[in-house]
Formats: sequence, structure tokens, C-alpha cells
Amino acid sequence: MALDAALSLFWRKGYHATSLKDLEVALRMKPGSIYAAFDSKHALYLSVLERYFLRTRDELRTLRDGSGPVLKGLAEHLRGVARREAHDPGRSACMLVRTMLDATAGEAELGARARSYLDAIRDEIEAAFRQARADGELPDQADTALLAQRYQSNMTALRIEAHRGLGDAALIGLAEQMAQEIEALGSGRLASPPKA
Repeated sequence: MALDAALSLFWRKGYHATSLKDLEVALRMKPGSIYAAFDSKHALYLSVLERYFLRTRDELRTLRDGSGPVLKGLAEHLRGVARREAHDPGRSACMLVRTMLDATAGEAELGARARSYLDAIRDEIEAAFRQARADGELPDQADTALLAQRYQSNMTALRIEAHRGLGDAALIGLAEQMAQEIEALGSGRLASPPKA
């Protein structure tokens, strides 16, 4: 699908470094067809950014819709991020974070959209922690907003380390440590942040 090809290209090269020629090759479309289908490079990028967000959001939603403990699902999600990155030769940091950081003053819409998607992802993570608390996996006083912020920071850190070229074993080991910290929240071995 064209959007998937564009997503892969933009994620790997970034918005600014991706030329119309790159898009022609990746999408197997002529410039006129690209503009007819997507209006502009900017509009195509916004569509791709939304697709990336929806995939990430839907992945996180399944963590609280599954049959197992939510904390276990959150831990496994971190492990899965590291395994995927370890097997990806084109490792790249989170597309939303990269977009937010790379957006110039003239591209305020791109930066704002990326920020809003990151906020929505954090909301999904917090909903998972709230579900874990409601299910009795976390103590009543657990600050789910703070836990979500920390979890999102860990996800971002994993992808940045992958982007920087951290070795596969080290990346998987880092994710394992993060995952064990999540699992420990449910066992009482690790004190959860107090409720604000």
C-alpha cells in the first residue's frame, strides 16, 4: 500500500530529507499521480503520521483488552519494541518524536500534530495503568499519570538507543530491565510513585 511505503520512507529519512524523487520510487507513482492522490508532500506526511499514530495506539489498546494481566502486557510490549528494533536494519527513533523535534517554525502544524499524537498515546498508556489499578494489580494510591509518563519515556529511550546503534543484546537487555520494573509494580517489589 502507498501509505505504508511512504511511512517507511519518511520514518527512515525524515520529512526534510525525503525528496519527491524518493517518493516516486517508493510509491511507484509519477509526481502527478502523487499530487492527485495526496495533494502535497505535507498532506501525505500528515496522513503517514496519523497512520503511525493509529498503529501505535491500537497496539497499546490491546494491552487492556487482552485476557491476561495488564502489567504483564505492558512489560511484554517493551520487550517487543526492543525485539522489533533489534531485527530492523533501518532502526529509527519514534517518528512522532522525530517529527516534533525536526519541525521548523514554518511547519508548526507538523510539530503540533506530533505533540497531540504523543499526548494521545500517553493517555492510552495511562488508561492501561488505570485498568491495572482497577484490577488490583496496582495499589489504590498508584499515580497512573506519572507511571504513564515514565513508561512513554522508556519507550522513547529504547527507540533512541536503537537509532543510535546500541547492540542487539544490549538493547534487549535494557528493555528487559524496564519490563521487569513494570512487572515488579504488581508484586510490591518496586514502590510505585505516590498519587499526586
